[in-house]
Amino acid sequence: MCGLSGYWGAAGDADALRAMARRMADRIVHRGPDDFGEWCDDQAGIALASRRLAILDLSPAGHQPMQSVDGRYVIAYNGEIYNYLSLRAELEASGKAPAWRGHSDTETLLACIDAWGLERTLGVCAGMYAFALWDRQERTLSLARDRLGEKPMYYGWQNGVLLFGSELKSLIAHPAFERRIDRDAIALLLRYNCIPAPYSIWQGIAKLPAGSVLTVRAGQRDAQPKAYWSLRDVAEAGQSDPFRGSEAEAERGLEQVLAQAVAGQMLSDVPLGALLSGGVDSSMIV
Repeated sequence: MCGLSGYWGAAGDADALRAMARRMADRIVHRGPDDFGEWCDDQAGIALASRRLAILDLSPAGHQPMQSVDGRYVIAYNGEIYNYLSLRAELEASGKAPAWRGHSDTETLLACIDAWGLERTLGVCAGMYAFALWDRQERTLSLARDRLGEKPMYYGWQNGVLLFGSELKSLIAHPAFERRIDRDAIALLLRYNCIPAPYSIWQGIAKLPAGSVLTVRAGQRDAQPKAYWSLRDVAEAGQSDPFRGSEAEAERGLEQVLAQAVAGQMLSDVPLGALLSGGVDSSMIV
């Protein structure tokens, strides 16, 4: 678990931007006690901050926010890309890999975006993640969330400032935040025992839907999230072309998929463990 936060408002003093980014990140220190970093573009008025729980590449090469080798992109990232080693290999085979500074999946993600663009990269990444990506060339901010929404991302315009982060408490730390309860969200909470995306408990603050990316240009308050993956589409494709093999073939196929998925989640530079609920699913995975 890591945490990110940031905001995009008017141009200002770099020290003031960094101080505010730190203030927002301090509210979510529990998400990442191993490292802290902030980055800002004072002319654009944007600041990113990261609280890191180090899993891959414990060295300073994994520090965030991280810039791409050419300096175009800056990212604050929460999560893990399970297939990052194969993505690295593909970049190297095509001659598009940079001179690697470390072995973190964050660096790999940036290199993929630099080489292939954001849309294609989201299409090939397998993992759980949420990130904020600043494009210094196009001067756009992109917020992205993994396919099933395992990692959180909140965002919203408040008094002319775009606030975003892993938890609401980091957004509340910014002086532009307006403490106005969304009564419709309360109705959803009472009905479903949760507040589903894209709603949050605060007016003007939304949850980025799973499998979506939001790209915003300066002052563009009407930008809407765009889906890059759909569970409904996957389910409908499976219904239209169902598995036709035998039961034994289905068992072998399931075992292969499980082995691949578990292996991808066992990449770590720190000790690994398993949390068992005692059910069939967790026992089978272990």
